[in-house]
Parts: sequence; C-alpha cells; structure tokens
Amino acid sequence: MQVSVETGEGLERKLTIEVPAENVTEKVEKRLKEIARQVRIDGFRPGKVPMKVVKQRFGMQARQEVYGDVIQATFYEAAVQEKLNPAGEPSIEIKDEDAEGAFTYIATFEVVPVVEVADLTDAEVEKVVTEVSDADVDAMFDKLKKQRTTWNEVDRAAQNDDKLDINFKGIMDGEAFEGGSAENAPLVLGSGSMIEGFEAGLLGASKGDERSLELKFPDEYQAQNLAGKEVTFEVTVNSVSEPVMPEMDEEFVKSLGVESGNVDDLRAEVKSNMEREVEQKIQGLTKDSVMDVLVEKHDFDVPAAMVNQEAARMKEQAVQDMQARGQAATVDFPDSIFADQAARRVKLGMIVGEVIAAQELKADDDKIRETIERFASSYESPEEVVEYYMNNPQQKQSLENLVLEDEVVDWVLGQVKVSEKAQSFDELMN
Repeated sequence: MQVSVETGEGLERKLTIEVPAENVTEKVEKRLKEIARQVRIDGFRPGKVPMKVVKQRFGMQARQEVYGDVIQATFYEAAVQEKLNPAGEPSIEIKDEDAEGAFTYIATFEVVPVVEVADLTDAEVEKVVTEVSDADVDAMFDKLKKQRTTWNEVDRAAQNDDKLDINFKGIMDGEAFEGGSAENAPLVLGSGSMIEGFEAGLLGASKGDERSLELKFPDEYQAQNLAGKEVTFEVTVNSVSEPVMPEMDEEFVKSLGVESGNVDDLRAEVKSNMEREVEQKIQGLTKDSVMDVLVEKHDFDVPAAMVNQEAARMKEQAVQDMQARGQAATVDFPDSIFADQAARRVKLGMIVGEVIAAQELKADDDKIRETIERFASSYESPEEVVEYYMNNPQQKQSLENLVLEDEVVDWVLGQVKVSEKAQSFDELMN
C-alpha cells in the first residue's frame, strides 16, 4: 500500500492511498460467493446460480462493498503510519480503478491540532470577594415575607404595591387586537409586568373606576405586529387590595422549615444558605474568568468537523430544553446560531484536556465525595444524595469531569496573577 500526504489550508490534509489488487480481488470473490448462496434468481435453484451470472448481476455491488471495507481499514492504517490524528470522517474520492481490482483513493480530512499549554504567568484573573452582612440577611427576610404576602381588599384609591383585579380591552386602529384583553386579571402596581404607562395610569383608581389609557408598545416588543404601535386600553377596576406582610413570629419561622420556631435559628440558616450561594456564584465566575484566559492565551484552529458535531449537540439540547418547558419545539434553529459557542467549547475541551494530561491531574474518590457533599448539603437528606452519586457510575463520571475542571481552575490560579474585587451580595447575585 502506497501512501502520500498533502498539507492543505489550515488543518486540512489529503492522503492519497494506492490499494494493490491483492487487497481487493480475494475479498470481492468471497463477497460474490456469499451473495451466490443467498440470492434468488428465476430459473435457478437457491444456491445454484452460476458464478458468471452472479458476477454479471452483482459484481459492481460486491466491488463497491469491498471498497468501503478496504477504505475504512486502510485509511486509519495510513493515518497511524503518517502520525495523523483525524478529526471526524474523511471525504473519499476514488481514482484510477483497474480491472484487476487495484484502485487509488484520496481521503480529505482535518486533523486534530497539537495543543501545547501556553505560559500564563503574565495573565490576570479577577476574583470577587463578598461577605454576607446582617443587612443582607435583613433584606432576605423581607423577601421571604413578601413571598408570603396576603391581600386585604380596601375601599380607597390604588397606590404602588397594591394589587388590582381588572378587566381590560386593548384597541388598535379602532378594533380589539388578539391577546390584548382579559377578565379578572390580577395586577400589582409597580411590578412592571405591563407595558410602560399601563400601571402608572391606574394609580389613584378605586373600585368601579373605568379608565382609558392611551399607550404605545415598545419598538422592540416581542410581538412584531404590536411593536411600536399606538393602542388604547379600556380598563375597569374590579377591586383594590393592599399587601399584608406576615409577622416574623414563631408560626412564620416554623412555616419556613425551622422546627424550633426561633428567629435566631432561622437567621443562622438563612445566612448559611446565602453564604453557600455566594461561594457557588464566585466559583462559577472565577471558572469563567479562568476559561477566558485559557482561550485568549491559546491561538490555534479547531477542526470544523468537531465544531459542527458540537453545534448539532447544542441544537438538540436547545430543542429538548424547549420541550421540557412545555413549548412546541417546531423552530428549526440554523446551525450558525451555535457556531461561535461550539467553536469555543471545542477549543476549551482541547486546552483543558492538555492541561489535565500535562499536569497529571486526577479526580480521586475523596475529591468527588467532597464535591457531592458540598452541593448535597442543601438537600433534606444529604447522605442519600452522596450515596446515589457515588454508587451510580454515569452520575459519578459526570462529577469526575467536574472535579477535573476544578483541578484545572486551581492549577491556572496558581500560574496567573490573581486580583480581588469586593462586591456586595446584591451586586454579586444580580
């Protein structure tokens, strides 16, 4: 078998492979004999069809099937011989066939680039530092109380934070438009759930009031038939209710799962949960910064075949996510939507893999268990979560990958300059 290599643009390579007749002829004969045993032709008993007839009828089919097998075997043999690492399947063009069975083919493909870990000592990663203050806990208490707000109907003019029960009809160009009307719709004034001017136009309204609101949909409104259009909303106020916040008493504390009913115990639990959220958020931001540095410091082409495969996976995941949310996944997303992110993922995968190999990073059971325990602590039965992951090979494998990524992050942080940036809880989380 004769092999020659041609380097194309970027990662493209062309292997020209000459396959001698002896690699083909015997296999074609064997395939024809298999066909002869199985084929049914009028005028001949099964298995008794003359080989001459079989060759006339099925010779080309047998040869093409053998070509496929031979090409598959010889391509990867040639790639190993020439020390090439193909990225994806090759494009095959057959040349110079002869009657004896010899043929030449050209395999065009991309190779996986060789990645060398760059010097990171002049790079910088900014790490956020956040402390959960008493004021942050107080603000969280207010949110918890607002989540359990009840409503008391009042006989007064509406003000911000009140909840109205309304009927409304949207009119455009003299006619009611689809989706612009509702009966007994709840609306909290100041919530920003309606277009600009709608809620403000109902301030001061009382039960039984009717108001006509002259408004305009935003230019960037999601429904294109309404974007930038002037409309009138005819609104009737059915009721006005004011919010009633619960007292921070024993009953309220117990309703949040703190059996003691003690406010201090609730405060300690809330603060612990907030600190865990802060830690997870900072880890995520730091990891993103580290990955940005790795991408910026490594300049190499990525194989289009691998990018296309990743984009296809992302597209499939997007459809599955839509279906999980109960949305009809009828949109045919163009692959170009995912191209840039797919290229980044492929590139990062190569870099991270090389760091893991070069630094001989490992994800042992202790590190895996520590990772599981960290996120299992938010569950009611953390030990059950730990055992589930440790005894489920597929789930454990996903965590091994996560631990290895964390090991890469720690290694990179040991190479780069790390600066700190203080942020409040609200700044970090929002």
